[in-house]
Amino acid sequence: MKQLKPRDKITQKMTRDGAVEINETQQTAERISSREADSDFSQPDTATAERVMEHLDAAHTRKASKKAVKKAQEAAVLRTSTSRLQFTDEERETPKLQPYIKKSEKAADKLDAAKAALPKQKKLVKERTFEETTGKAKTRLRFEEQEKPIPGGKAHSNPLSHPAQEAGIFVHNKIHSVEKDNSGVEGAHKSEELAERGARYGTRKLKQGYRSHKLKPYREAAKAEQAAFKANVNFQYHKALQENPQLTSNPFSRFMQKQKIKRQYAKTVKKSGSATAKAAAGASQTAAKKAAAFAGRHPAGVIIAIAALLLFIMVSVGLSSCGAMFSGSMNSVLGTSYTSEDSDLVATEQSYAAMENELQQEIDNIESTHSGYDEYRYDLDTIGHNPHELASYLTALLQSYTPQSAQAELKRLFGLQYTLTLTEEIEIRTTTDEEGNEEEYEYRILNVKLTNKPIASLAEELLNPQQFEMFKVYLQTQGNKPLIFGGGSPDGSPSEDLSGVEFVNGTRPGNPELMELAKQQVGNVGGYPYWSWYGFNSRVEWCACFVSWCYNQAGKSEPRFAGCEWQGVPWFQSRGQWGARGYENIAPGDAIFFDWDLDGVADHVGLVLGRDGSRVYTVEGNSGDACKIKSYDLNYQCIKGYGLMNW
Repeated sequence: MKQLKPRDKITQKMTRDGAVEINETQQTAERISSREADSDFSQPDTATAERVMEHLDAAHTRKASKKAVKKAQEAAVLRTSTSRLQFTDEERETPKLQPYIKKSEKAADKLDAAKAALPKQKKLVKERTFEETTGKAKTRLRFEEQEKPIPGGKAHSNPLSHPAQEAGIFVHNKIHSVEKDNSGVEGAHKSEELAERGARYGTRKLKQGYRSHKLKPYREAAKAEQAAFKANVNFQYHKALQENPQLTSNPFSRFMQKQKIKRQYAKTVKKSGSATAKAAAGASQTAAKKAAAFAGRHPAGVIIAIAALLLFIMVSVGLSSCGAMFSGSMNSVLGTSYTSEDSDLVATEQSYAAMENELQQEIDNIESTHSGYDEYRYDLDTIGHNPHELASYLTALLQSYTPQSAQAELKRLFGLQYTLTLTEEIEIRTTTDEEGNEEEYEYRILNVKLTNKPIASLAEELLNPQQFEMFKVYLQTQGNKPLIFGGGSPDGSPSEDLSGVEFVNGTRPGNPELMELAKQQVGNVGGYPYWSWYGFNSRVEWCACFVSWCYNQAGKSEPRFAGCEWQGVPWFQSRGQWGARGYENIAPGDAIFFDWDLDGVADHVGLVLGRDGSRVYTVEGNSGDACKIKSYDLNYQCIKGYGLMNW
């Protein structure tokens, strides 16, 4: 029968000389610590020394040696700063390199200090060794100091926070449902909510400040590492220039050389530590020497290559810039243009102008529709609007629209813009008859007041903030269609000289005094006196305002129009005072209308100064945003016709 032997009782004990393994069954002790034992100078202990040597020999197996070498190399890399260069005595004695060496060492010192200031943590790691005699593996645990990783990730949340929030919302909703009945409860509830928001804001800011404080060492380390990298690259660059003087003659070569050293050094630092970085710097210098030697042997080829590279870069940058500029310009134009069709824009404007004409007719007929008054007193604002303000408002509000879809909004806007008020007033007056008797009688007065609130001021009240911003953009760019409603000439040429021109007088009488006044306006830029006189608060296409202003200065209250196609042309045509293109019996002071894009809609208006045998001479406002004297062939196809004035 096989006799069983009990397992030996083995314990480990920490002594002054290190860890010791004790076999209590056999009453033996063996030192197992890898730490070198302290020397005993009192008396030699040969037996202990022999045991230590045997233990060391047993531990250094081939596999364990390879692992130890690998771990030693890793530890050396960790202990050595990857951004600190090692300089030779020859480099330190070179006067031109000394400032850059000093900067590099100073930057490396700052980096070491920043890394030393990083938070550390002790981490338990396992170490596995093999005994050659027994072939068994042993695993030991030890603490190793490591840098703490950058704090991040999702913060731990309190599991009770969500139910607490739900309860808070429930309570607030209950208070909301009854607070309307008691102003005191409502005020207290508002104060409580304000305090809660303030507390949440303060807590959030405290957490942000605490996190920023914790991340400060990592930010300082990253900043120091970047500065050290820059200082090292700067040293390598100047060292290359010191060893290759021919590179200093060409700025382009210096720039390319510095970029090459920078890329090579960054690649090396990323791949390995400072030892290999030094070798890579030497490789960079060797490559620089080869490049310099090649440039010395083939200067013409290098110049041609550099010129070709520069040409290629310029062409590429030019094409990309043009493409980006074209794309940006197209997006800008499309984003600021009216989105409706041109025909819908003009038709909607005509509908609004027709409503204004009806209002004007209503005022003109006040004395007939409200007869029986002794006196009519008028306090009237100007009837008129900026067509681009209306189009910008409707585009910002409705995006794309037609006269039918915008009809309801037109009526609402018209009712807000114009307010006509009729107020009856009765005065008791006395009269004396032939016999000297005084009699009282009622003197009836009708006060007619019309107020006009500009569309721009209404837009700020009717549109939300985003729509109002779009309204201002459309109004500023005029929807990229400045002439769609008429009222202007894109002609940027200067005013013409009338020297040597002999006018041909027709049979119709003109108004030379009016034209002298009009010629005195030549040179005005912007048209402020004319559109502000008409009643506009900001600049509009002011050619029609200029013509109306001139007629008013000549004593004519009509025609008075701010739009060419929907106001000026109908006024003359409805009174039989219209002459088509080619009409020869024109006179000074007649209005001349132009259709620049030949779509049948008048775009511009001016005053006829006179004609000779083949040309008509005009004075125009808003011709390139200025008052100018111009001339055209009598059969010029863009002349829509003439408004004939009766003086």
